[in-house]
Amino acid sequence: MSYMALYRKFRPTAFEDVKGQDHIITTLQNQIKANRIGHAYLFCGTRGTGKTTVAKIFAKAVNCEHPVDGSPCGECAMCKSIAAGTSMNVIEIDAASNNGVDNIREIREEVTYRPTEGKYKVYIIDEVHMLSIGAFNALLKTLEEPPEYVIFILATTEVHKIPITILSRCQHYDFHRITIDTIADRMKELMDVEHVDVEDRAIRYIAKAADGSMRDALSLLDQCIAFYLGQKLTYDNVLEVLGAVDTDVFSKLLRNIIARDVPRVLDTVEELVMQGRELSQLAADFTWYLRNLLLVKTSDNMEDVLDVSTENLQQMQEEAQMIEVDMLLRYIRIFSELSGQMKYATQKRVLLEVALIKLCTPAMEVNTDSLLDRIRAVEEKLEQGLSEVQEKVVYMNAADVPDAGGAVAGMETGGGAGSSAGRVKPELPAAIPEEVQEVVKNFRSIADETSAPMSTYLKQARLSLGGDNRLMVVFPDSIGAAIVGREDHKQELESVIEQRIGKKVEVEVRHVEDGRQFEDTFVDLEKQMKSVINMEITVED
Repeated sequence: MSYMALYRKFRPTAFEDVKGQDHIITTLQNQIKANRIGHAYLFCGTRGTGKTTVAKIFAKAVNCEHPVDGSPCGECAMCKSIAAGTSMNVIEIDAASNNGVDNIREIREEVTYRPTEGKYKVYIIDEVHMLSIGAFNALLKTLEEPPEYVIFILATTEVHKIPITILSRCQHYDFHRITIDTIADRMKELMDVEHVDVEDRAIRYIAKAADGSMRDALSLLDQCIAFYLGQKLTYDNVLEVLGAVDTDVFSKLLRNIIARDVPRVLDTVEELVMQGRELSQLAADFTWYLRNLLLVKTSDNMEDVLDVSTENLQQMQEEAQMIEVDMLLRYIRIFSELSGQMKYATQKRVLLEVALIKLCTPAMEVNTDSLLDRIRAVEEKLEQGLSEVQEKVVYMNAADVPDAGGAVAGMETGGGAGSSAGRVKPELPAAIPEEVQEVVKNFRSIADETSAPMSTYLKQARLSLGGDNRLMVVFPDSIGAAIVGREDHKQELESVIEQRIGKKVEVEVRHVEDGRQFEDTFVDLEKQMKSVINMEITVED
């Protein structure tokens, strides 16, 4: 006898064997026990969730001579003939290839004849959404008022394509996606029966890859067993057969993306390509990895929700501290779009590499959700440059600074307070308001003499006279106020001003929200420049 695929060999023959659809099984069993059987049923749901299987079991149950608790006995002549496919009472029709009006007319003619054996004639119409509009119309009357011995069971994966006139005449049952735990438990049972040694991690990965379909899970398991026939099926074996990638690779890839290290990211892609990994699967799995990371980032106690090991969960919790929610949402959007594009692409690697470069360089995008990431990238560069710059303290008169053992008097790396012993800064007289006005007038050139990034922010500031020798610098945002307001930056600005006018000016930094009480005293630079120009105009007759 030729080999039979696992999903066919272990197809359920009784309601008790159906997994993950308890809400439907219980309802159908109660209808059979109470003899409240409907005339038309619509089974809808994703592929491989048991629609056709349940329809066949239901057809056996309503015709069974000795039903047991609403389930077929499997021993009577009717159960055996239906299971063997020789019964004239169960007619299975594929609507994909029999979708015309003539096919439905044949059914209408056949239903006028009573069943030769058993109680009911059951018509199972698979992929019913493929019927033409004319065929649906031809089916309407028969579906609404069939003879008492006829039952219609319609099965579809796309219920939205079914006309409302058909939906209203049927009992509607939604088959849910089967959970990973349910699929994994079922596969373990079957592997014990088949005497195949399989790792639990391998079983769970296959169950996850099946995306809620028991049939897909058994088909993938069959494929993996065949590749490693006679050997123990390990997690790494499954990844190799399916062209998938381990989560450690995703972690490495994400950390390089966060570090904006494009060469290392592309090196990782090169390694995966050379290993023969399926790039479409990589995109889908990495999107799922980002989704899990988002759950870890936004919620607590996610151990029960996430299907990951304790070690992987700890690793993801560490990564969650390295990335912001808006970055994760942007990454998920880009990879979700990529998954759709890669289905029909001929250059999958190019698309993948472009998407990864987008993640590393947010400036490539103009979407609104990339703005925060672009600002963050600029701030990182500024902070990096800030840490590398040695700040200079300039003295009014270098000759007045004593030479402390040959040390260079003009360089200082702290905020001015940590200068070397013996280094004395000369005391300068305080500036008068007119001199502060002069500072306001020439503030742009003064700002150019300060170090980056302070000079950039100073050019966005508004100036106010805060007293005798006080200059108030007010910023429209908290970032500029925080950077310029640092003690070492304030001292640098004061030193530049002192060098320019030879007088001491006290600088006070404020954020616009804190400085609203000084709003009336803001100085417009253009007006200040005009005010210091004394223009005398003589009108001649």
